[in-house]
Amino acid sequence: MDNSRVFKMAFASVYPHYLTKAEKKGRTKAEVDEIICWLTGYDQAALQRQIDERKDFTAFFAEAPQLNPNVSKITGVICGYRVEEIEDPLMQKIRYLDKLIDELAKGKAMGKILRE
Repeated sequence: MDNSRVFKMAFASVYPHYLTKAEKKGRTKAEVDEIICWLTGYDQAALQRQIDERKDFTAFFAEAPQLNPNVSKITGVICGYRVEEIEDPLMQKIRYLDKLIDELAKGKAMGKILRE
C-alpha cells in the first residue's frame, strides 16, 4: 500500500476534521489538543507551531518530542485495520491518533483514552 500521499498531507489540513468530529459529539478543542499532546509529547505552543507551519505528517511525527510510552496500550480497529498490527511505523502513529480521536467522539472518558 502506498501511503506517501497521506504522509505528505499537512497535519493542519486534517486537524480541523479531528475538531469537527469531536465537537459534533459535544467534546472540546481542549480535549482534542490534550490527546494530541499526550500522544506526541508536544506542548500546546509547539502543537500550534506545527499547525501554523503546516508541517506534513512525516515532519509532525518526526519532530514530536516523544511518543507516549503507553502507546502500546492503544489497540483496536480503525479504518478496517488493527492499529497494533500496522507495519509501517508512521502510518501506525497516524492511526493511533485517529483511534484516540475516535474514542473521544464515541464518548469515552479522558482517563481511559489516555490509558491511565
